[in-house]
Amino acid sequence: MSYSLIKVGNDYVVQADDKCILKVGSRRRAAQLISEATDLLNALAAAESPEKPVDAPSLAREAPELP
Repeated sequence: MSYSLIKVGNDYVVQADDKCILKVGSRRRAAQLISEATDLLNALAAAESPEKPVDAPSLAREAPELP
């Protein structure tokens, strides 16, 4: 998802992809909200993605020969 910020009159509109999702009066606050949303989405994606299983060795270790 990509976020953008556009100025409309005296306000700033936050867009997610092509949808207007939020209107605020401060550019700094709008940028902060975009940053927080990005962080939350990244954390959610990390929590939902299954961990990669550890691959087993391709060769079994041989037992040492005893004299």
